Amino acid sequence: MVIPERFKKEIAQSNYISRDLSWLTFNHRVLDQAKDENKSLIERLKFLAITSSNLDEFFTIRVGSLYNYLDYGKQRFDYSGLRETPFKQVLLSKAKQFSDDQQVLFMKQLSSQFESNGFAITGYKKLKQEDKHKVNQYFETTVYPMLTPMTYDSYHTFPILSTNRLVLGVVTKSLEDENKKLNFIQIPSNIPRFFEIEYDDLIHFVPLEDIIKNNVHHLFRNVKIESISLFRITRNGDFTLEESDDIEANFLEELKQKLKTRRTGRVVRLEIVGRPNSWMLKMLKERWELKDENIFRYKKKSLLDFTGLWEIVKHPEFKDMLSEMPDVVPPISYPEIVEDNIFEVLKDRDVLLHHPYNNIEPLVDLLERAAEDQGVLAIKITIYRLAKESRVTAALLKAAENGKHVAVLFEVKARFDEENNLREAQRLQKAGCFVIYGISSFKTHTKLMLIVRKEGDKVTRYVHLSSGNYNESTSKLYTDLSLLTTDDDYAHDVSEFFNVITGHSMPSVYKNLITAPKDMRQQLVALIRNEAENAKKGIPSGIVIKINSLQDKESIDELYAASQAGVPIKLIVRGMCCLRPGRIGLSENIEVISIVGHYLEHSRIYYFHNGGQETVYIGSADMMVRSFERRLESLFLINDDLIQRQVKNILQYNLMDNVNTYVMQVDGSYVKKELNGEPAFNVHKEFYNVTKENLMDLDLVVHTVPVEESLDEIYTEELETASGDTEA
Repeated sequence: MVIPERFKKEIAQSNYISRDLSWLTFNHRVLDQAKDENKSLIERLKFLAITSSNLDEFFTIRVGSLYNYLDYGKQRFDYSGLRETPFKQVLLSKAKQFSDDQQVLFMKQLSSQFESNGFAITGYKKLKQEDKHKVNQYFETTVYPMLTPMTYDSYHTFPILSTNRLVLGVVTKSLEDENKKLNFIQIPSNIPRFFEIEYDDLIHFVPLEDIIKNNVHHLFRNVKIESISLFRITRNGDFTLEESDDIEANFLEELKQKLKTRRTGRVVRLEIVGRPNSWMLKMLKERWELKDENIFRYKKKSLLDFTGLWEIVKHPEFKDMLSEMPDVVPPISYPEIVEDNIFEVLKDRDVLLHHPYNNIEPLVDLLERAAEDQGVLAIKITIYRLAKESRVTAALLKAAENGKHVAVLFEVKARFDEENNLREAQRLQKAGCFVIYGISSFKTHTKLMLIVRKEGDKVTRYVHLSSGNYNESTSKLYTDLSLLTTDDDYAHDVSEFFNVITGHSMPSVYKNLITAPKDMRQQLVALIRNEAENAKKGIPSGIVIKINSLQDKESIDELYAASQAGVPIKLIVRGMCCLRPGRIGLSENIEVISIVGHYLEHSRIYYFHNGGQETVYIGSADMMVRSFERRLESLFLINDDLIQRQVKNILQYNLMDNVNTYVMQVDGSYVKKELNGEPAFNVHKEFYNVTKENLMDLDLVVHTVPVEESLDEIYTEELETASGDTEA
């Protein structure tokens, strides 16, 4: 699909980068990890699987959201300046380019290395005769009883096929009258994707869909099988929950109904292998109202749905081929972690945890001790995502059993974790916990915990504030920051915040918290404007922000204005970024980098030079419309000198990285940062070596570097020609 030149020119003229096109460039950066020849094959397959699940979610939510406008005739202007229909054409074209890149990588580079690494993905027809017998036996005893052929004809309604499930479309003819019928077989998702056979010193992974395809005659007896086609559909899963005020009664039932609609939403993508039966394809296109741009075709020898590769990645035989990182190190402010009672430690000092370099154990230890401690009176916590077999849930259940007051705000709208969160919340409620299932129409994304403990004749409040979830599993994979403290100012703010979300209270001001949807955008804008005013007065200024996503147009405009005032701005934005850096007269003082590597960057840090009285916030919020307007979020001020130095050191290390860093260009594309003869500085390894003694003594004012003439040339070129293939 060719993108018209007028669309390219309109995209280049916009002062904003399209959210969805920027997200696709992020997934390209993840795909780069799969292309990295310095990584093991298994590690590369892992990243390929990640890009596949990322793309599934992109179609389910972002493309699905676009179709909400298209299907209901609503007007939508993208940040690129394009209306909904031309933007759909651009978006699907870019998505196909990405999908083609995945396929080429898998077929041309990765699959050729399988056998040298001890395995093969082997089709049914390439098996030895005795192994075919094993496979057939497996089909007859295990697979066959699970299969349910679904026929569509004048007597049978069109079946509801599940989203992101492999499906065999089988066209059959009657032996008597030659009438065609269309049949569907959904490949079971609750048994392994591959059947394993070992011979010739290789583990042969035989795809389940290939086993069923070669045994499909058992399901269609005494009819002629004309064709068998493997395909997969992705449905629109974007929906907005409109909770009623009667949370307890209506909200949970409505949520359950919404979850059902996710399985029957409109089809936005059809992936199909080889040359499908033309009659079948015509019927599918008509039934699902699809155009050619929605159909993603793959070669016959390809593998449909790379998320299935997780089965190989996690195979015990290849665990040594996954890269291992060093053992966790003690937090700088809590080096004696093994020996001391954390209650006593926190009365003496604040503790900053930097995951995954620091273990989540101090936090879990605090919660588990609180559940058993006779002095603890109450525990309050917000939960967004939990680990399977969560120790957090277990501790809360134990606390409730021990008669403590436990209040839990459970966000049951956490995308794709709704059912698990609903189940866990109901467990806690049955155990006697006070459970709140969300607040009105807002999604609770903040991460806060408060423990109230009676100590002699006084009460001490232990507080935890974080950028990450209460999830022991993701704490080993995501970079996050959290603060443990007994400081009265933090405790007061968090107590007030819990009163807001569990009762009817509207505090006028917090000392250390910035909250959304109350006034987070306004306060961040005020901090940005303060830097701009300082720059105009000749006072040193500077902004460094590390977030996952930057999309809020009001915030972007303020950053543009600050840049024009002379404020040097460094943005570390892992994912999509709608700000266009380096444009003459608009944003030449703004630099944007993205760090994509072994760990998922998840921490959010906001640094403002503030005339030398540096202001640093950490928290759960990105600079997005949803974060400011539709979520309960919090950022918390860092007051402790040592911890502020640690956080500034984290920002500096991120800016120094030259292994995982991509530099955003004015046209929205990204270029991998090169070593240029310098020693490699891998931020995902260097943090294991940080000590109190080697914390850098930093002033994060970034001196403005004159913009090169080439930026002006780039701008002129993108407006005049807009003909390149780089991502906009």
